[in-house]
Amino acid sequence: MQGQENKVQLRDRQGLPLTGASAASLDHYEAALHSLRCFIGDPLGAADAAIAADPGFVMAHVFKGYLNGLSTEASAIPVAQACAEAAAALPATDRERAHVAALAHLANGRWHQAGQALEDISIEYPQDALALQAGHQIDFFTGNARMLRDRVARALPAWDQAMPGYHAVLGMHAFGLEETGEYALAERTGKRAVEMEPRDGWAQHAVAHVMEMQCRHEEGIAWMRADTDAWTRDSFLQIHNWWHLALFHFDLGQVDEVLALYDGPISGLSGDIALNLVDESSLLWRLHLTGADCGNRWGPLADLWEKKAGASAYAFNDAHAMMAFVGAGRRAAAESLLDAQREALASAGDNASFTREVGQPVAIAIRAFGDGNYAETVRLLRPIRHIAHRFGGSHAQRDAIDLTLVEAAIRSGNAALSRALAAERLHARPDSPLSRLFVERAQGLRKEIQNGH
Repeated sequence: MQGQENKVQLRDRQGLPLTGASAASLDHYEAALHSLRCFIGDPLGAADAAIAADPGFVMAHVFKGYLNGLSTEASAIPVAQACAEAAAALPATDRERAHVAALAHLANGRWHQAGQALEDISIEYPQDALALQAGHQIDFFTGNARMLRDRVARALPAWDQAMPGYHAVLGMHAFGLEETGEYALAERTGKRAVEMEPRDGWAQHAVAHVMEMQCRHEEGIAWMRADTDAWTRDSFLQIHNWWHLALFHFDLGQVDEVLALYDGPISGLSGDIALNLVDESSLLWRLHLTGADCGNRWGPLADLWEKKAGASAYAFNDAHAMMAFVGAGRRAAAESLLDAQREALASAGDNASFTREVGQPVAIAIRAFGDGNYAETVRLLRPIRHIAHRFGGSHAQRDAIDLTLVEAAIRSGNAALSRALAAERLHARPDSPLSRLFVERAQGLRKEIQNGH
């Protein structure tokens, strides 16, 4: 009993008690936390090491569960559920029990309830860095821009730069500020975080988002190229950050640069992780919309998505899988994905609403686009584009929906809608060469119709 009591007295670097930890397991746990804050290394391996050292370390089980639950992989759900069950059977403080409850919600697909449970922890314990980060990721996956900002803003007064992990709190706040349109403050905050910790990939990406939304393409390229080693070395967020660099080149019409990045660090390092495959699909789909030749790149990507097409764990992923199936001409895989979505509609978790409200219409619209039925694509996308945040992702990621809509409107011959959508995009992104190209094409379509062509 005395040994267990000593374990209960151990605290993390924020001063929070950790039940079941010893000095050996605590070192592994802190390493896992640091890895996750910077998106580097092997946080899952560190969590496993902590559990191996102390099977009764409740927060190590919770941490491992969060990593699996937030992966959006169907195959990881049973692991997250097992972690929740293991943690629930262990002695714990009130704070730790609240984490266990949050994990149980997440592991069973109750994203919104998990986010609120973590919100309650952050209100009571604003220095609980894991609660902040897990909650922040849930806000991202549920498209909750306001909470991306406010969850962190509430906790900020309890933090200062002398505290370990402060850079990550700033990086999270920067991303939330960007998603709510506070670009100047987002950029300052994100750059401050990177100055404090150059390997903070999330803060690096928050600044990239600002420059993407403001069409500061050359500056964005310079920002990402300034110190690639810092945000790529041993980073499991590097694919997404390479994707951000590729987006800057894409909007400038630099197809060769985009394809070079795709063929190099993006597809070359992504493996079969769904969140990385999303970036691959998104990039090739943007090129496909502009008529660029993607060569034989769709096939290997579709192969990877086909392994996941039988189960729908996260509707946002489904939409990107459909892009790959359309690009590769995989009709059977597309149907399998739609079957999985129909099963998801009958499930008890939040993915049912993600799918019903946004994911299924987007997937069907993408398939229609591939079939050349552009009017149907327009019909399906127009009602959902303003609620697309409900199935997650960022403004930059969901821009693929708007790009698909305006391209489908032009190809369908709808001159009035094309002109309206192009004008809307030019207003939102006045410095974008792509915006000007849409305006020119919409005007050209109108002239063709006027001339009787």
